[in-house]
Amino acid sequence: MTEKDNTMEKELFEKFNDGKLRLPGNTKAFKDVAWSKHPTFEGVELKHIITSKETGGTFSYHLVRIAPNKSIKNHIHETQLETHEVIAGSGVCINDGAKLEYVPGVISIMPAKIRNLQL
Repeated sequence: MTEKDNTMEKELFEKFNDGKLRLPGNTKAFKDVAWSKHPTFEGVELKHIITSKETGGTFSYHLVRIAPNKSIKNHIHETQLETHEVIAGSGVCINDGAKLEYVPGVISIMPAKIRNLQL
């Protein structure tokens, strides 16, 4: 990837970061949510837009930044499904044993209790 491509992807990601979660009676601006380091995976940062605690353990939504040459290792979400939407960058996800190529525009769903890994 060229430096120009990298800069364009960062700009796209920051533009997405201006988004909002809208629910009946509540709007949460993404930019108002702080980035936090992932407790387990080095080089991974999260913005907790809506957590499983807020949805009774059924769903969560996070913005995720993965540094170059870093990954989210093998893990399982015991109670909630997880949705991935790739807006910049590329990689590979192993979802229930299937290898999925991640590029901008791809959306994938990880059901609860299924092993997944982002390379």
